[in-house]
Amino acid sequence: MTFQTQSMSLTVPRGSSSLEAYIQSVTSINMLGAEDEQALAKRLQETGDLQAAKQLIMSHLRFVVHVAKGYAGYGLPQADLIQEGNIGLMKAVKRFDPDVGVRLVSFAVHWIKAEIHEYVLKNWRIVKVATTKAQRKLFFNIRKSKKRLGWFSDAEVTMVAENLGVSKADVTEMESRMAAQDPAFDIASDNDDETDFSPVHYLEDHSSDVAQQVENANWESNSQSRLFSAIKTLDERSQHILQARWLDDDKTTLQELAETYQVSAERIRQLEKNAMNKLKACME
Repeated sequence: MTFQTQSMSLTVPRGSSSLEAYIQSVTSINMLGAEDEQALAKRLQETGDLQAAKQLIMSHLRFVVHVAKGYAGYGLPQADLIQEGNIGLMKAVKRFDPDVGVRLVSFAVHWIKAEIHEYVLKNWRIVKVATTKAQRKLFFNIRKSKKRLGWFSDAEVTMVAENLGVSKADVTEMESRMAAQDPAFDIASDNDDETDFSPVHYLEDHSSDVAQQVENANWESNSQSRLFSAIKTLDERSQHILQARWLDDDKTTLQELAETYQVSAERIRQLEKNAMNKLKACME
């Protein structure tokens, strides 16, 4: 995964050995002192210097790794968690105001966690377990509060609800959502139990209705055959007018046909209309 800003490129490798090498590499980068950090931040703010931004980002990559490790229990790739955290760090550097008087690391932690939280909620499960801001806060706090496998006891539900300022029903519902599993879309080929649930059982594919396709093809073929048979019942001039006006790729105008048959354009229009009426009668 790569994030690019003009000449700056930052990549987190996905392989385990490569990821370890990346972590060792960013850990070896020296942290900036408060004065250097302030000077670089002001340079970025006043001149938009990308080199200053790069120095600020590179010196805090180790902190992103530290934060991302706290989300290892969600079963998501560590490289992706770090990359999302890096994006949050970049956003923080862009918005950092050195005049506020806080260190960048204190300001950036919110942006880093926000990006990781968004990634976890989108990818932890196919069906979203938390959509509102309150639900997202509850999701991560319940994960943090669980000290053991299994369900919360009533006392634990009460404690979590009081600590987070939500109802016991909200805690119970979120715990239930988190415990649910995504069902497989289709049942395994070696499963003979017809009572097993599968979402595929409730979907109807109208595009593969073979009977309807055959019926449509037969109707179209029959209609074409009847049309050509009806055209053959017309006189030669009427056939030529319909052919020139409707069937040829390069359509002929009424005036051109009028010149061919040495009659008026209105007469050609009448002949065309009469021929069309005869065709409709034959087709019916």
